[in-house]
Amino acid sequence: MLKNGGAPGVDGMKTAALKGFLCRCGDYVKGAMLNGTYKPYPVRRKEIPKADGSGVRLLGIPTVLDRFVQQAATQILQAIWDHTFSDSSFGYRPGRSQAQAVEQFRKYVEEGYTYVVNIDLSKFFDRVNHDRLMSRLAQRVEDKRVLKLIRAFLNSGTQINDIVEYSNEGTPQGGPLSPLLSNIVLDELDKELEKRGHRFVRYADDLVILVRSQKAGDRVLQSVSRYITEKLKLKVNEHKSGVTRPWETKFLGFRISKIFGKTLIVIHQKAIRSFEDKIRQITRFNRGCSLKRVIAELNRYIVGWKGYFKRGIRGKLIHKLNAWIVRRLKAYLWGQWKLPRTKVANLKRLGLKHDDAYMLGNTRKGKWRISKCPHMNYALPLRVFTQKQGLLLLG
Repeated sequence: MLKNGGAPGVDGMKTAALKGFLCRCGDYVKGAMLNGTYKPYPVRRKEIPKADGSGVRLLGIPTVLDRFVQQAATQILQAIWDHTFSDSSFGYRPGRSQAQAVEQFRKYVEEGYTYVVNIDLSKFFDRVNHDRLMSRLAQRVEDKRVLKLIRAFLNSGTQINDIVEYSNEGTPQGGPLSPLLSNIVLDELDKELEKRGHRFVRYADDLVILVRSQKAGDRVLQSVSRYITEKLKLKVNEHKSGVTRPWETKFLGFRISKIFGKTLIVIHQKAIRSFEDKIRQITRFNRGCSLKRVIAELNRYIVGWKGYFKRGIRGKLIHKLNAWIVRRLKAYLWGQWKLPRTKVANLKRLGLKHDDAYMLGNTRKGKWRISKCPHMNYALPLRVFTQKQGLLLLG
């Protein structure tokens, strides 16, 4: 937890201060946990815009101490529950990853299950029923103190602009305990799907069920949606749920496509658009930041994105995106130079002849159009950004 860091909760304590706090007050915290009097703070509300622009994702950030206690409770529950979870559940489990989930999706398509039932759980983390969840936990957790501690976290409330709101449902995203609790809730659904003999892949609340025909897909969508609504007391988003083909389906940012007889994992177009939107945001022409700072931000984002999507990145896409990123930087640098005399001087310094530099530096063409012209490509070749400025590209 100390390594991951993270934002402070409502009490303002930072991660670096936790060790000192535990040295001073650790015995008191331990005693409160053992005698059942530990009382967590409300979580701090944080809104994160969704990548597809469809709204915001609500996070609940616990205090540093509460995250520490949650992590301890998570380790206890993980040992009790994880080994009983479905093999088709991949989210927030030790030794399992998003890459494995997407690979399982690909294998099912390769076996001939080429219709995908997408079931979107509407605001899942906000709708988990506390009483049903505690009933599930009580089936295996015998220590009443552990159950009381988890109930305290569920009932701690959310602080919004100095006002604390309480609810009898929901497990706010943002703490270590929430992902495990969500898996415990949805394990009931996993077991039902296994009992019905379905091929499915689930990563947290992202669920796809693979079938062989449109008719079967429509039937499964209707029956599983009814089970989720009536049995689990959750809500299915009908507008985002449906039956699609694998090459249309976005699952964890990927889609499955058949190319020359091979079943391949491909980056979904929406994920590529999201990548491009983030690059545009970092390199927006009116930022007023140095090129060095912009490239540093680009590098952090590109390295993370490439690490996640490496299974779907291929040569043609790499070349296209790399060329576009460099062109964005050329346009950004052109805007930084501002005055015609500055542009002329810099172009001459970069190797252009006086007449060519003068003509280009005094043009009225826009930044984006200038960024592609031959003289600009000569003055600012790729190595200027990669070797001199340290830009890290996709490949």
